[in-house]
Order: sequence, then C-alpha cells, then structure tokens
Amino acid sequence: MPIYAYRCTACGFEDEHIQKMADSPLTECPSCHAASYAKKLTAAGFQLKGSGWYATDFKGGASSGASSASESTGASSAGGACGTGTCGCH
Repeated sequence: MPIYAYRCTACGFEDEHIQKMADSPLTECPSCHAASYAKKLTAAGFQLKGSGWYATDFKGGASSGASSASESTGASSAGGACGTGTCGCH
C-alpha cells in the first residue's frame, strides 16, 4: 500500500499515512481537527533490491566478454557510445 504525506494548512501539522489507492483522501487534521488536511505532492519512494539488471548485464565479468572491452573505451564498434555516429558525442 502507498504511503501518502499530508499537511494541515490551518496549523501546519504534517504526517504520513498508509492508505489503499481506492481510499478517499483524509480531510480532518488529527492535531487541530480542522477540515484543511490535504495530501502533499511528493516524489515516489522506491528501492531497487536484488542483483538487478545493472549488476548482471553491464558490470562486466566472465560472461560479458567482448562487450566489456568496448565499454572500457567508451565507444562501440557501431560508431560511438550512441551507436549511430550522427549525434556528435564522439
């Protein structure tokens, strides 16, 4: 379930609440009981856990072979890091 940040415009009280996405927004401030409690716009918080695609695909190692050689120079055989040769990056 998502965690939503709320702020009361009357007293300035701020708190976070775990709610289902289908739940209606809270409107009553738990501190001053005014009807001015509203959701704040915040950045989504998430964590990437596990080995992930970066650790397995791009760090190099025994299975990457020839691709690690082109990564270490910063250019690929197709004409640069972008592969097109038309962007001016090389």
